[in-house]
Amino acid sequence: MPHGSPSAQRVIAILNFFADHPGQAFTLTDLVRSLRLSRATAHAFLTTLADAGYLYRASDKSYVLGPVLATIGDVAKSHFSPLQIVQPEIRRLADEFDAVCSAIFRERNDIVVRERATSHSNLGYALPRGARLPLRPPFGSIYFAASPPPVVEEWLAQLDPPPSAAQREEMNAGIAFVRDRGFQFNIRTRAPMADSTGSDWLFIEASEGRPVAPSNELVDTATYHLASVAAPVFGPDGDVAFVLALVGFTGEHTGARIAVMGESLRTAADRVSGFLGSRRA
Repeated sequence: MPHGSPSAQRVIAILNFFADHPGQAFTLTDLVRSLRLSRATAHAFLTTLADAGYLYRASDKSYVLGPVLATIGDVAKSHFSPLQIVQPEIRRLADEFDAVCSAIFRERNDIVVRERATSHSNLGYALPRGARLPLRPPFGSIYFAASPPPVVEEWLAQLDPPPSAAQREEMNAGIAFVRDRGFQFNIRTRAPMADSTGSDWLFIEASEGRPVAPSNELVDTATYHLASVAAPVFGPDGDVAFVLALVGFTGEHTGARIAVMGESLRTAADRVSGFLGSRRA
């Protein structure tokens, strides 16, 4: 059931109707019939919107979108940034889970940290805004959570060095996990990471040789040496726009705890997806 002012909802319905039919003009009768408004109500709203410049009343008494809306649209487009919406979300998540929460974008074969928030116990975390890392399978699975197999295959095929069959299999399993659970998590292995800022380990083919590895199975009662949890944000085209990720964990966490983190991330990502106009939100 919709909430808020009924009058505001009618104004929104009128403006959305015009936006859904770009380049077309409508009469008072058209609006009454299409939106099921009384003639008096429709006339009052149309007159008010036209007086304010949100609609324009032509000489034949039809209405089109007005110049004020065009100006507002230009301003919104010029200053539109999902990071404005992301900042309070990642701040809350970082504080809630005592971690670092970042908005990470994919640029072809790299990932870039565009925004981040840090809890007090993680102030020395190594990856600042603007940090860039190569993206390699199977860690790229979350960025292809909405992609059809041919798109995934196209990305894999252009990588150099090419991924192994095992890496492809891991990545496909990761995509399936993200689609099922709405988030992804990585765990620390026994393999050493000599340089915490280096990325050579991403290119190690065998999973047992990597200090961090994706996990595609989550059992509530099991414990995991957690490295990160991430959830995808979807854009208006339905593809993954970027990822919200929690990192900076120490010690072991139960599967149930990781599920709570993942659900909180997914919920925040869904809110941002809704702001972006995603069909998946």
